[in-house]
Amino acid sequence: MQNMKIKLTERTIVITLIVLTPFLLTLLATWQWRPAAFFLVIILLLAGAGFIYEFVTKKKLSNKSYRSAVGVALAAVLILIWMNVAVGGILGDNPANMMYFGVLLVGCTGAILARLEPRAMSQALFATAFAMAIVPVIAMIIGTPAFTNGLVAVFGLHAFFAMLFIGSALLFRRAAR
Repeated sequence: MQNMKIKLTERTIVITLIVLTPFLLTLLATWQWRPAAFFLVIILLLAGAGFIYEFVTKKKLSNKSYRSAVGVALAAVLILIWMNVAVGGILGDNPANMMYFGVLLVGCTGAILARLEPRAMSQALFATAFAMAIVPVIAMIIGTPAFTNGLVAVFGLHAFFAMLFIGSALLFRRAAR
């Protein structure tokens, strides 16, 4: 029971940090969100991620690697959506940000085709990581203005997301054993 309290506290801290960071930016007038819209987006993202996590891991409760893989993948998706919805897009205010919906489509389609089985989910997450990694290459080819922040910053951020998806894929591979 005490472990449950610790996990609840850690979840509370993480959720609080996620909510408070943009809220503080809003208060400092560096971000132009209305509080109602902000909280609606937060609630939908967190509730949706929580629902998906519970739904997907319900049958695999004893497999810690599977649950961790789902958690890492959902965290990556949550952050990716948050950065594109709330921050104004990873690639700046540019239609090229629509490519991230393609990345998410690769992951969702892969999960559906995998029927949530760990070995196939591993392949789906590797494909998602590849899709994430090629986004900045495509953005560079089509000439988006996002590279004003620096080539290293853009590719580094995409590498970070790709590594999260690869980490999830490796955890799914471990769960399949």
